[in-house]
Amino acid sequence: MAVDVPVYPVNLIVRGRRCLVVGGGAVAARKVEGLVAAEAVVHVVGVIVADAIKAQPVTWEERAYRRGEAADYRLVVSATDDPAVNRAVFEDGEAAGVWVNAADDPANCSVILPAVSRRGPIVVAVSTGGHSPALSAWLRRRIDGELGPEYEVLVQLLSEERDAIRASGRSAEDLDWQKALDSEMLELIRAGQVEQARERLQACLSSS
Repeated sequence: MAVDVPVYPVNLIVRGRRCLVVGGGAVAARKVEGLVAAEAVVHVVGVIVADAIKAQPVTWEERAYRRGEAADYRLVVSATDDPAVNRAVFEDGEAAGVWVNAADDPANCSVILPAVSRRGPIVVAVSTGGHSPALSAWLRRRIDGELGPEYEVLVQLLSEERDAIRASGRSAEDLDWQKALDSEMLELIRAGQVEQARERLQACLSSS
């Protein structure tokens, strides 16, 4: 995939699905960590597999990638410094209709993995479309610094209120959620005034 090709952002659900990581070094370990966090079933193939990978709840083999094996997985990540291996994995994925990411090698990607910041159920993904992974990582660190624990409380309040509205038979889509979010709910949560934040949310929604 060329770097300048427009991308379509999406969150993949990989829980319980087989994913392959090709490579066994530090980059592969980071990719494995992200897949494990998403509860994927991960298998790693690398000529040498680092101890950090072996310590993860994954299966692994110390060997070279075998042509065609990408077809057995839903998602494949190639984390090697060998362009020939990356190309082989990409071609196998394309032939089998399997999404392939090659770390720092956008020409051999059918999917680009963004830098990800997580806070409970909140996931913020940052991508530069393959132009600068370093900038993506820098922006993610800035977002990490902003997303404090109060955001987990905020999303919980919003989720509970949305569920209550839907359970009552009303639509939650036509309400002015943005007005509620702009009403200093977050500041109330940061001050430990969670119930006041809940009341503010309900008042804003009832008037919308």
